[in-house]
Amino acid sequence: MQKMESRGVELPSLWEKALKLIGPEKGVVHLATAAVLNAVWDLWAKQEGKPVWKLLVDMDPRTLVSCIDFRYITDVLTEEDALEILQKGQVGKKEREKQMLAQGYPAYTTSCAWLGYSDDTLKQLCAQALKDGWTRFKVKVGADLQDDMRRCQIIRDMIGPEKTLMMDANQRWDVPEAVEWMSKLAKFKPLWIEEPTSPDDILGHATISRALVPFGIGIATGEQCHNRVIFKQLLQAKALQFLQIDSCRLGSVNENLSVLLMAKKFEIPVCPHAGGVGLCELVQHLIIFDYISVSASLENRVCEYVDHLHEHFKYPVMIQQASYMPPKDPGYSTEMKEESVKKHQYPDGEVWKKLLPAQEN
Repeated sequence: MQKMESRGVELPSLWEKALKLIGPEKGVVHLATAAVLNAVWDLWAKQEGKPVWKLLVDMDPRTLVSCIDFRYITDVLTEEDALEILQKGQVGKKEREKQMLAQGYPAYTTSCAWLGYSDDTLKQLCAQALKDGWTRFKVKVGADLQDDMRRCQIIRDMIGPEKTLMMDANQRWDVPEAVEWMSKLAKFKPLWIEEPTSPDDILGHATISRALVPFGIGIATGEQCHNRVIFKQLLQAKALQFLQIDSCRLGSVNENLSVLLMAKKFEIPVCPHAGGVGLCELVQHLIIFDYISVSASLENRVCEYVDHLHEHFKYPVMIQQASYMPPKDPGYSTEMKEESVKKHQYPDGEVWKKLLPAQEN
């Protein structure tokens, strides 16, 4: 772009500074970057006639490394480190791919125990999930301790002592409060507590992590992490035991690759955040690739599943026996049905035509 000057100030320079005020590599700029680059990965995979996970698995390690921005993380992960990890991941890769195609990637359900559900609803949804073969369950906590105690008791009684229970506080607590609250909920044997405090508080997470060691409770976080730098520091501070990437919060597949590789170097299991708004469709590709080409392990690894709004996507996730089955259609599984887009398009879509007049009244 040709530089223009106004009163001695370079306009592109002002523009760059303005962008930095709403970024860099976080906030709206980073979310937009993720949207654009994820779309590029979708197009690339469609051009190759492969789903994104398969495009990644088949990619030469050096080509994969060329997709990663190592700026700000070379004190933890260099290009040489990444290449070594990916080259080691070549061993047994074909066998792991066959395993994924046959058995899928283990998942857990978040759909049974949202805050606000009545006890009857909770019991009904939990019973149906058990019937459908789910063995790992996550419950939302943090609004009221006594309510949490009652709800967790209901779920633990229903699923039994052998099945896995996780808890999610969605950033509810201060650091001391998180430790005290979880010491009371420890009797229900949760595998982890997710987002116990501000997602930006790296040292706070580290303090909670140390305090919960005697209870055998791990810290899970990552869905609100702005970028690879935050993940780097969480790993350096030993502030988490379960790392939760998000396919849209980070800067697309490219940045997620760097985080997967850092997690491998620290030997921290990746258990992605997902949701029923297309996140499940996206993140399945990343975690299947991680197992086949990077981690080569399913120990303490599981991917979130939420059973909402998949009907709007042309290529919705396939869950069998509580596992994500690898998608086979080319692309990133993100394409929505035309009728769904038209119905929800602002402001002329059917949904908005009903909603806007109602709000005015």
